[in-house]
Amino acid sequence: MPLSRRDFLRTAALAAGALSLPGRLSAAGLDGSIDTDEDEARLRSWVRTLRAERLAARGRPLGRAVARVGELALGAPYAAGTLDAYLSTPGGEPTHEPLTLTLSRFDCVTLVESCLAVARVAAGGAEPAWDAFAAQVQRLRYRGGARDGYLSRLHYFSEWIADGTRRGTVRDIGPDLGSVLDARPLRFMSQHRWSYPALRVDAVFSAVAQHERALDAAPRHLVPTERIAAVADRIHTGDVLAFATSIAGLDATHTGLAYRDKAGVLRALHAPLSGGQVQVSRRPLQEYVAGIAHSTGILVARPLPV
Repeated sequence: MPLSRRDFLRTAALAAGALSLPGRLSAAGLDGSIDTDEDEARLRSWVRTLRAERLAARGRPLGRAVARVGELALGAPYAAGTLDAYLSTPGGEPTHEPLTLTLSRFDCVTLVESCLAVARVAAGGAEPAWDAFAAQVQRLRYRGGARDGYLSRLHYFSEWIADGTRRGTVRDIGPDLGSVLDARPLRFMSQHRWSYPALRVDAVFSAVAQHERALDAAPRHLVPTERIAAVADRIHTGDVLAFATSIAGLDATHTGLAYRDKAGVLRALHAPLSGGQVQVSRRPLQEYVAGIAHSTGILVARPLPV
């Protein structure tokens, strides 16, 4: 998702050392990177856990399985900028975007994608191969599920939700929760061009700006902060959350999963920059959202069965 200039400068050094190592070319043609053998071991272990606990099966709701993966990832370190690697021409234009994957460290978006992807692999019934995980992440991360360079990535998370809704990976449930429309134009990336290395190339910048304008026809279904408590019983564990913002040109500043604890209190399971690791929010969801600077509410999407 778009980074603010402050966050970009703050995390650039960390990101340079936190990018996934180049991986082998998979049989499916997905160059999914892998940090260590531990990542593959985690995939196998987590899929076995979901199946043993009967949380993932074809045709069954995925939310609880998605959240269970989040539980298994608790304590994993936060890593900023994990998607900001790409191959480029000498002039800096992105020519190829690696499919960055890891199950050992996360930012807020890669945590959500990884939890959904592992749950979908488990529900698929096949052996938990890294290729299968890579294919599921690619399906979630890129417009139409097709990775075709930097410009094909769903950079704005509201478009991630809309694209997944069109293709049946998630369903935007904002309208079911009494949402209001947020029709503000998305221009954050083009208006903060120098925070994004790829946008320093004129052709890439122009393409991103053109796509932002195309998104004007797709307003977001926003559940206002003050309404969250009234609809909390209709938000399920494992629902995908995007934390909406009033910052000009931007749809959301953070993402996570809805998580109902043993006492029935709805919280957020997420990978926050400030917390440094995957964690469950100490405050209930509405209080957590209200405490975010410039917060306006949440966007909510429900994972759909495989």
